[in-house]
Amino acid sequence: MGEPTIGGFCDDRFDTVRRVFEQNVSSGEELGASLVIDIEGQTCVDIWGGFRDQARSTPWTEDTVVNVWSSTKSILALAALMLVDAGELNLDAPVARYWPEFAANGKSNIEVRHILSHTSGVSGWEQPFVLEDMYDWDKSTTLLAQQAPWWPAGSAAGYHANNQGHLIGEIIRRITGQCFKEFVTASIAGPLGADFQIGARDDDWGRIAEIIAPPPFDIDLAALDPDSVMVKTMAGPVADANAANSPGWRHADMGAHNGHGNARSLARILSTIALGGESNGVRLLDSKSIDRIFEEQNNDVDLVLGVPFRRGIGYALPRLDTMPSIPDGRICFWGGWGGSMTVMDLDRRMTFTYMMNKMGPGIIGSTRSEQYLRATYDAISEAVTV
Repeated sequence: MGEPTIGGFCDDRFDTVRRVFEQNVSSGEELGASLVIDIEGQTCVDIWGGFRDQARSTPWTEDTVVNVWSSTKSILALAALMLVDAGELNLDAPVARYWPEFAANGKSNIEVRHILSHTSGVSGWEQPFVLEDMYDWDKSTTLLAQQAPWWPAGSAAGYHANNQGHLIGEIIRRITGQCFKEFVTASIAGPLGADFQIGARDDDWGRIAEIIAPPPFDIDLAALDPDSVMVKTMAGPVADANAANSPGWRHADMGAHNGHGNARSLARILSTIALGGESNGVRLLDSKSIDRIFEEQNNDVDLVLGVPFRRGIGYALPRLDTMPSIPDGRICFWGGWGGSMTVMDLDRRMTFTYMMNKMGPGIIGSTRSEQYLRATYDAISEAVTV
């Protein structure tokens, strides 16, 4: 077992961010992780360190990738907005315009924006449904098309934790003829030269960091109403962090949670939003499509997560009582189970990304991501006042 090392580059302005990162890696609070801060298209921080595996035998290196959980949804929303940009997708149209079977069982009035903002009423699969069923695209999407919504579309938000990638992915497939992982490779990661993919090719498995499961949820689902949206979503299917290390997970196409990349690849892709639609000389969006992100769809307690979120289209928007480390402004964000985080700050033309393999408690963000974000915004504030 070797000592953890830190690699990469950090601008002096963000030395505090690096110090906090180093401290967490040295103490074992982090096992392995990467963190990037991009401002105005320039990389200010690109650091990585620690280990890929729980045995601490393999260092986390520059090309290490990891399952990024629901940070994948940030790419999913971008893909949908790209089709809006191309005139192929209308956010205010019924999902059934693109996927006719979806209209079954009272879902004809569910619009595309409802799925992107987690307000559709279809936040999980009806039972019986197990985790491995998500790997079967035809089965999982057919079941979603057949079931009834759990609340009226647009009336509330409930996190589409596991199925948003299947819902939006099927719309993308109906429009383009490509499955979601093909669309990401051909239209996003490929053009941008970003080391990101949905699932993971077999020849990349040797550089994937092992996922370390978080502590158990502090919610006793057995004590809750089995007909509640929270229970039905979390039971449809029941999550298992260790599944991310399995071949079935890596081969699947799940735009909600099985993207594989690192902080650098996520920043390269998502800086497109912070920079007005163009990153590394490649334009993916125009300003009107980016504006749609900031159309508030819901600002209330999430029926699944049990905490308040302010939701735009595809991303969360600042709400200080939920994410105090993210200031108010023209900022959108989302994160992943265990702590991964993506923040696109259009006011500062900044993109922040953090990916790790040792999962902390919580669904969105963690104590560590809060630390890094606070240090980042403190550094920016100090630079402005100097």
